[in-house]
Amino acid sequence: MGQTLCVCSRSAITIDNKRYYFIQKLDEGGFSYVDLVEGAQDGRFYALKRILCHDREARQEAQTEMEMHRLFSHPNVLSLAGHAFMERAGKTEACLLLPYISRGSLWSVLEKLRDKNSFMPEARILHILHGICAGLKAIHDKGYAHRDMKPTNVLLEEDDRAVLMDLGSMNRARIEVRGSREAMTVQDWAAQRCTISYRAPELFSVESHCIIDDRTDIWSLGCVLYCMMMLEGPFDLVFQKGDSVALAVQNPVNIPQPCRYSQGLQTLLGSAMVSNPQERPDINWVLEQVRHLQTLELVASANMV
Repeated sequence: MGQTLCVCSRSAITIDNKRYYFIQKLDEGGFSYVDLVEGAQDGRFYALKRILCHDREARQEAQTEMEMHRLFSHPNVLSLAGHAFMERAGKTEACLLLPYISRGSLWSVLEKLRDKNSFMPEARILHILHGICAGLKAIHDKGYAHRDMKPTNVLLEEDDRAVLMDLGSMNRARIEVRGSREAMTVQDWAAQRCTISYRAPELFSVESHCIIDDRTDIWSLGCVLYCMMMLEGPFDLVFQKGDSVALAVQNPVNIPQPCRYSQGLQTLLGSAMVSNPQERPDINWVLEQVRHLQTLELVASANMV
C-alpha cells in the first residue's frame, strides 16, 4: 500500500488513488475518530479510523497498528483495506481504512439483550466464543498478544462470526521483565493501553523479575465470556463503584447461582479466570474445550428433537 492521501473536498477522501465519500460519523475517542465512508469504485462501505498523532511517538504507534493489521489475513481478525498518513495544519493524521461491519460490536448486542431483560443462549455464546478464540489463536500463533480483549473490541458479522478489532495495544506475546524499572514501564504501559476491568491481574502489579505472556489474553477472554453469560463484565460494578479492581482480580471469580448455563461452560470460565497466569491454559486448550462443548450442545439439541 502506498502512503499518499489527499482530501479532495470536505466530503471525499482519496487513499491510494481510490476515492471514498464521507457518509456519517460512527465513533469518537480521545485522539481518534471513526467515520463511515463509501468507496466510489466498489460501492462498499468502510470504517475510516483517523488517529491524531501529536508527536513522533504517537505516529510510531499508529504505524505499528497499521503493521499489526497487515500481519493477518484471517476471517476472525479485522483486515486493513488501505492506510495513509496525512499532514494537516502542522499535525499528522493516520488513516486506517477498515471493512465496515454493520451489526457493530458484541457489547452493543449484549446491551440490547440486557435492555430487553433477555439472555444469550449457550449455543450462541459458544459460536461467538469459537470465533473469538480462532482470532486470538491466529494472533498468538504469530507470537503476539492482543492485550485489550473486551466486548467492544469484538465485532459481529450477520452470521455472528466474531471479528477482533483495535489492534493498537498489540505487542510481542512474551515480555521478559528484568528489574523494577522495566516492571514499572510495563505496568505504566498496561495502565494506559489495557482496559482496567478486563486487565489481567499480573499487569496491575508487575513483578520485577517475571515473564508476561499471551495468557493475559486468556484472562480477558474469560471476562468477555462472563460478560456474554451475565450481560456485564465481572469487574464492571467494582470499577463503577470506585472500588479497587486490582484487589478484586486477586479473588476467584464468582458465578452467581443458580446459573442457566452448563457446568462445562462455567468450568471453562473458571479455568480462564485464574489469577496466577502460570495456572491459566493457552488458547489451543480453550479452543479445544469450546469445540467439545459445541459438540455436546449439538448432541443435546438432537436428543430434544
